[in-house]
Amino acid sequence: MKEYKVINWKMGLANNNQKLETTLNTHASTGWRVIHVAEHSARIIFERDKNR
Repeated sequence: MKEYKVINWKMGLANNNQKLETTLNTHASTGWRVIHVAEHSARIIFERDKNR
């Protein structure tokens, strides 16, 4: 079984790429993987196995 997480990414002016990379790496370290990035809404959808 899978579980999903949706976050809204707030783009800022300074260090945006670094903040996004940190966010992605933080979620990856707890088993989440990106399955979709919605360009116009800045929404990121993660997935992981629920019974891991």
